[in-house]
Order: sequence, then structure tokens, then C-alpha cells
Amino acid sequence: MTSLTSTAPGCPSGMAPAAEKATKTGYAGFVRHVGDENALDLVVRGAKCGGCLSKIEKSVSALPGVTQARLNLSNGQMRVRWKGSLAADRIAQTVADLGYGVAAQAADQGAVNKAREERSLLISMGVAGFAAANIMLLSVSVWAGHGEMGEATRQTLHALSGAIALPVLLFSGRHFFRSAWAALSNGHANMDVPISLALSLAFGVSVFETFRGGEHAYFDAVVMLCFFLLIGRFLDARLRRQAHAAANALAAMQTSAVTRVADNGEAVSVAASDVAAGDHILLAPGERAMVDMRILAGTSDVDESLVTGESIPRTFSPGMVLHAGAINVSAQLRGEALKAVEDSLLSQIGEMLEAGEQRRSAYRRIADRAVSIYVPFVHTTAALACVGWLLLGASLPDALMIAAATLIITCPCALALAAPVAQVVAAGRLFRKGVYLRSGDAFERLAEIDHIVFDKTGTLTLGTPKLNSILIGDRQLEARSQEASRLLSDAARLARASHHPLSRALVSAAGVGAAAENVKEIAGHGLEAELDGMIWRLGSAAWVGAEADGEASGPSLWFSRGDEPEVKFQFTDDIQPGAREALDTLRDQSISLEIVSGDQNASVSALANSLGISDWTGEAKPKDKVAGLEALRTQDAHVLMVGDGLNDAGALSLAHASLAPGAAIDISQSASDAVYGGGMQAIPLILKVARKTRAIMRQNFALAAAYNVIAVPIAVTGNVTPLVAAIAMSLSSIIVTLNAMRLQIGE
Repeated sequence: MTSLTSTAPGCPSGMAPAAEKATKTGYAGFVRHVGDENALDLVVRGAKCGGCLSKIEKSVSALPGVTQARLNLSNGQMRVRWKGSLAADRIAQTVADLGYGVAAQAADQGAVNKAREERSLLISMGVAGFAAANIMLLSVSVWAGHGEMGEATRQTLHALSGAIALPVLLFSGRHFFRSAWAALSNGHANMDVPISLALSLAFGVSVFETFRGGEHAYFDAVVMLCFFLLIGRFLDARLRRQAHAAANALAAMQTSAVTRVADNGEAVSVAASDVAAGDHILLAPGERAMVDMRILAGTSDVDESLVTGESIPRTFSPGMVLHAGAINVSAQLRGEALKAVEDSLLSQIGEMLEAGEQRRSAYRRIADRAVSIYVPFVHTTAALACVGWLLLGASLPDALMIAAATLIITCPCALALAAPVAQVVAAGRLFRKGVYLRSGDAFERLAEIDHIVFDKTGTLTLGTPKLNSILIGDRQLEARSQEASRLLSDAARLARASHHPLSRALVSAAGVGAAAENVKEIAGHGLEAELDGMIWRLGSAAWVGAEADGEASGPSLWFSRGDEPEVKFQFTDDIQPGAREALDTLRDQSISLEIVSGDQNASVSALANSLGISDWTGEAKPKDKVAGLEALRTQDAHVLMVGDGLNDAGALSLAHASLAPGAAIDISQSASDAVYGGGMQAIPLILKVARKTRAIMRQNFALAAAYNVIAVPIAVTGNVTPLVAAIAMSLSSIIVTLNAMRLQIGE
């Protein structure tokens, strides 16, 4: 791996080591050619805030020939495109000169690094927890023997505690020390600075007390604090690792081989990334399209459910455009690639996902706002206390003791727990209701929701077609009539030879029966067989010779036998159980509702009317859904997107908050804030719990602030020992935790 590394200025948590010089050939091997442009993917370390992002993108964009420079804060990945002879090393050096670590590495290395970081935090947390339990046993002995224990015995127990705490502090506390040093070396402060100071001073004072035979040492508080803070750090690392899982999963879909037809007519299997615009592609039945292509030859049914959300396959013929992600169902197609894989619809959805991750990472949470006020306050107070007592004639150890007590009593433990403990309790409550939360800060965004955009198929409906009616001309047959049963049974004889979703629905309605022999399936038309001396057909209206009746409210199959009148089987997609009740509850909460679907306008209109939703859009492409969300954002709406398909993934990521049902595809689940099961009744419950969680978090921050207002003057005036400060700090954390437990109450 070639890298340039440096400490990141302007970024409070940058952790990159000192800069190294780039080799002249270090990055040339990582450049890809996309059309007439060059492309380079970099990994940038130390960029954590919007200022970092703007500085890096602006500097790289100013280089000659650069057409795109996009950095994703969630995963540190940066994509640069340019025209001309600009050297890749110069791009990397530009980022390094700004003081950030930069590397070109394998596509999956980012995930590997995040997994390694998470594992390191887990090990550190385990070490701190084990040590805390052992030191606590020694401390209990000291407390229990207070007044009766000899000085030598007490000093020995303190020394043993210190011997355990020192390696733990160096090993487990390194995560805080490194971050604090990186921040201070760049003239900034972050939450890890007061944490590191509190840990160091408390340990130093404890060592001093041990050597001089003092009664109090605080090794247990040091290690216990380290343990609890590592819990929060570990959970945060896990969420960040999952943050870009959706984009990675989507990228994996684009690595399959593609059958390309050479100029001499030879079919060759190549990597999807090698396909260029204008190449001729063969798409076999059952194969997924990796690039957008125009059909040149062949007619086939194509499953576009991942792309448009349309649950019924559509017939593609020469001249039509088939998008990447669609699956060819019935016959071979030959097409011309319209774009390279990096410019295809799948890639565009991936870019939407990354843009959504970046936008969410820039969302300023309650905790972030609180920390920006808290950190300078704590530093200033502790420093003034130390200096003030020195000026009043106190000894340096006494002044440091008061400063340590101030830092410990105002330790950000309660502040650090204020949001996470509420999120954990609320997430546990929702989990028991079949809701899996994917992001801790989602509660704050979910609590702000005032408008919901629903996908149709698989979200508001079950996504499975069901026979609704049988018609001959304008006459609808009684479902249980002998005529309807006979026609259904006969049509099912043909349908059993097909895997088309409507054929499967017809067979399900007919029940067990025999399949006709010698059934032919004509791609894009339907089924045909010669039975009882007549030609039987099942498929589209044109296939059986019937007149199409304009836009229907749902999909349909037509059936004909010889010269007999054509029969129409009309299907519907049942509404999700409890959907109407859930929507009524949401309306009672003053939330406006909208449907945006890739399904046909007639189907969407019928569903919207049935559910009483006046605002709807049909036949929407992924970009249309994102454009709609952006329009709502300009109107200051806080939009919740609810969807389940690949075509929803970009919108799910870019929405203010998002939910996916349990049956959604993995990519949509990864792009959403939460996955729910058990029906749509979960949606109003999620929003209710989110609003209550936000209220609890605000109360926790208020409690932590009130505690500091009372505790700081007492500590600064020298009326609190570090031991009492540690106890008071623990009590503040307990109060915050007990307040969060109220989230378990209620429905």
C-alpha cells in the first residue's frame, strides 16, 4: 500500500502520523481509465468535519484537468477524476500537503481497517473491564478496613492497584491519548482531551498518594472510567463500520463477468469494469445486466424489480433501454453498452448512497453541540483552579489535586452517556417490538419527521400478485361459480409451465392440478399449447387477440381457447395488514403522507385512492425519487423515506431518516436507519419512541449541566477530594442512566 501520512490540521480527532514523501511512481498503478477520463480512488485519514472536507475537495478540484473530487467522510474514501496529463502522485501530494494521511489501497481495505479498529477497541474494553473488576476488589478491602488497616498494608494494596492500572492505562487508554494528542498538536481540543487529562492526573495523583502513604488512591476510578468510555467508543466504531456497508454491497454487484461480443463475432467473458460504451453485450436468461444497454436483438421478459420496484416483469424488445441491475428472465438479448459500469444506474445509486452517508455524517447531533460548549469550559475551569490556588500560596501537589478533583468531578462521563444510554434503552425497547436500529443518531432525526414518502410494492403492499377477478368482456364472473372455476382450472394447465409471477399467482388461486404438455413460452408474449384440437393461449391481450382496455388498476393475464371469447384474469397486490390503521395514526401525529413508486401510474393511483393518500407519483426512477426528496428539503421538510428495493436505496440514504421492512433487500436495509418487522404498525411506534428519546437526551444533558453548575464551585474551592469527586461523578452517571430507563415504560 502506498501512502502519504500527516497530522490533520483543523480536525479535532485526526490521528495520522507524520508526513512522508511520495514516491514518483507510487500512485500511477492505481489509476483507472473511464472513457476519456482518468480515475483514482484514495483513502484519506484524519478528515472528520465539514471544514476538512471542503478544504480537501477545493484544493484537489483546483488542480489542472480535475473534473470531480468527492470525499466521503463516513469511510474516508475519495474519488478523483481528471482529464489530461496530471500525475496521480500530484493529487495525493496535494492532500498530504494539507496535513492529512492519504493512501491508495484495495477497495475492501477500508472495511478491513474499520474491522481491525473495532476489534482493537473490543480487546481494549475487555482488558479494562477485567482490570477494573480486580482493582475494585482491592479497593473494597481498603474501604472496608478504613481506620483499622495499617499504613503498610494500605500502601501495599494501593501499589498492587497501581501495578494493575498502569499497563491498562497505557494499553486501553491509548485510544483517547492518541486522539487528544493529535487534537492538541494542531491547536484544537476535543472530548478526548479532558478525558486524557482526567485519566492522567487521577493516575498521577494516585501514584503520589501511594508513595507518600496517603489514605486515598483512585486507580479504580481511572480504570473504571476508561472501561465505560471504551464501551461508547466501541459502539461508535461499529456504527461507523456499518455506515458504508450499503455502498460496498452495491459495488459487489458490479464485479460480475460480462459476455462481450468481439468484432469478429466471438463471445468473450470479461470483467464488468472492462466494458466501454459501444461494446456489444450478450445477456443470457437468468443473468443480471451490469451496464446500461440498448437492446439490439431479441425479445424477452425482464425483471426490473431491483431497479424500478415494478413487481411484474416487462417485455423488452429492440430499441428499448435496459438498466444495470435488471435480470433477463426468458430469452437471450443482445445489446449495446451505453455507458461504462462506473457510469451505469447501479453506480449512480452507489454515489447517491455515498452522498447520503456524507450528509448524515455532517448532521450536528445534540451531543456534538453540548461538547462544543463543555470542553473549553472544563479546561478553563481546571486551569484557573490550579493557577489560582498556586497564587494563593498552595503547594503544587495541592493545586494539582484540586485541578484533578475539578476534572474528575466534571468528567464528561455523564455527558458522554447522556445520549448513548438513552439510545441503547430505546433501541432495546424497539428490538422487542421487531425493530432493528442501525444508527444511534437516527433517533434525533426520526424525532424531527413531518413528512413520509412511501414506496409501494413490498412496503404499502405485500409485493405478491393475487387473483382479484375473472372477466369475459364486461361481465365479471362470480368467484365461486362453476364457469369461473372451469376457466381458472383450464388456464392453470398452461400457467403451471411458467415461472412468471402472474402465472404463479394464477396457479396458487387454482390449486393443485395437472400441467398441459408441449407448452411453448414465447418471450414477451405468453404461453401456447394445442389442446382438444384447439390453440390455447395465456399471456398479453395482443397475444390472445383481445383488445386492451387502456390502463388497468393492476396487472392482468388473458386466456383464449380457439374461437371462444377471451377471458381476463385481473390481479391485485394486497395492502399490508394494519396499513390503514398505521397511516391514520401518522395523520393524527400531523405527518403528511406521499407515495412515490416505480410501478405503473394506474396501480399507484388505485392504491393511493384506497389508502386516502392524495399525493402520489408513479413510474418514478431512482433519480426521480432523489429529486423529489431534494425538492422537499428545500421546503424545509424533514422527510422519512420508507422503501425496500434497490431503486429506493439512494432515496433511503439521502432522506432525513429512513426505514426498510424486514423483507427488503440487503442494500436497502444497509442504507436505512432502521429495519422493522411485524407490519406497518411499527412506523408510528418508531416515531413516538424517537420523540421520547430525544426528550430524554435533552433532559440528560440538562441534568449533566446542572450537576456541573453545583459541583464545579465545590471542587474549585478545594472542598472535594478526588475520591469524593469520583463518587459524585459516578452518581451523575447513575442519575442519567436511571432517567434513560424511563424509555422502557409505555407503549
